[in-house]
Amino acid sequence: MNKKVILVTGGAGFIGSCFTISMIKQGHEVIVLDSLTYAGDIKNLADVSNHKNYSFVKGDINDTALVAELLSIHNVDWVVNFAAESHVDNSIASPNIFIKTNINGTLSLLNASLPYYQELKEKKSFRFLHVSTDEVFGSLGEDGFFNEESSYSPNSPYAASKAGADHLVRAWYETYGLPTIITNCSNNYGPRQHPEKLIPKIITSAIHGNPIPIYGDGKNIRDWIFVDAHCRGIYLALTKGRIGECYCLGEDMEMTNIEIAKKICNILGELRPRSKGSYSELITFVEDRLGHDRRYAIDSSKAKKELGFISSESFDDNLRFTVKWYLDRATEING
Repeated sequence: MNKKVILVTGGAGFIGSCFTISMIKQGHEVIVLDSLTYAGDIKNLADVSNHKNYSFVKGDINDTALVAELLSIHNVDWVVNFAAESHVDNSIASPNIFIKTNINGTLSLLNASLPYYQELKEKKSFRFLHVSTDEVFGSLGEDGFFNEESSYSPNSPYAASKAGADHLVRAWYETYGLPTIITNCSNNYGPRQHPEKLIPKIITSAIHGNPIPIYGDGKNIRDWIFVDAHCRGIYLALTKGRIGECYCLGEDMEMTNIEIAKKICNILGELRPRSKGSYSELITFVEDRLGHDRRYAIDSSKAKKELGFISSESFDDNLRFTVKWYLDRATEING
C-alpha cells in the first residue's frame, strides 16, 4: 500500500469520523481539522485517539493560514473536505452560518491548497476531494435519477450553499488546474450520526417514548447509503477517480420517510419491546418543512463503472446494526 497523508476537515463529524477511522486502519496518516461545533464530537474518534497515525487540530476551515500551515508541516497528499453545516431545518432558520462554513470555508480551503499544490515538487499524487450532496440537484418527480450531468437546482439554503461550494471547486480545477474531485452522495445513515437527522431522530425518540415526528404525509422519498459504503466510494474516487470529475454515490435504496419509521419501530419492537403498545403508535405527523423536496434518487452507474464502487449487501441488516448501536448507547446512558 502507498501510504498517504490526509487532511480531513470535519473529521469529528458523522461521515468524517467514519472515513478517518477507515483510513487509519488501512495504514494512512490522518490529520483531522474540526472546529467541534454541536455536530462534531471528538468521542467519534475514540477508536483511533491513541494511534500514531492520527492527530487532531481544533480549528476553523475559514482560517486559511492555519490550513496552509497544516498542509506544509505534514506534507499532505490529499485534502478531503467533509466540513459543513448540513441540517436543512437549521439552514432555513439561520442561513448565514451555512454560507460562512459551506461556501466561504470551501473557498478558504481552496485558497490554502492551490499555492501549496503549485509549490509541490511531486504534484501527481495530490488530490482535493470535496464531499457534496444530491440535494444540490433539487427534487425529482416520480421517475428519473440524479447523475453527474444533472442540472443544479437547489431548493433550500443548505442545498444552495453546497451547490455554491461545488461550483467553486470546479472553478479552481478549470481555472487554476487544482486537481479536484467532487462526490455527491444520497442520504447517509449509520452509527454516530447526530440525532437531528431523520433515522437517529426516529430511533432516539422511540427509545425515550417520545412522539416520532414525521413531516407532512411521510411520503417524501430518500435514497439511502450506509456510511461505510459512502466512505469506500470516497476512497475509490481518490485512488481511481479522474481529476476534475464528479461521482454520484448511492445504493439504489429509495424509501419513504414513513416506511423508514415503520421499519425502525419493528426492529425496536424485536430488540426491546415496549411494555405497552407498539413503537409505531408514537409516529406523529407534523407540519411539513418549508421547501421540502419530494424525492431524491441517485444513479451510481458512473462510480460503479469507473471506480468499481459496490453497494452494501443489505439495507435491513445495516439499519438493524444502526438501531442496535443507538440502543446500546441509550442503555449505557440510562443504566
